[in-house]
Amino acid sequence: MSDTWKKPYSREYAAFPTSWLRSAKFWPTTGRVDNVYGDRKLVCTLLPEEEQVAAAVSA
Repeated sequence: MSDTWKKPYSREYAAFPTSWLRSAKFWPTTGRVDNVYGDRKLVCTLLPEEEQVAAAVSA
């Protein structure tokens, strides 16, 4: 990780942009999909557009 920070705001502000985040900061959990292979070869799991439209119309 580089020590240089070239943003117009501080690193502290980047991590805590509002005051309430100091006491309630949360970091979402992440996980790998099939190790590195899954990270590099993402697969879309959405339904085809026609099926989405049909489901929306019937709902």
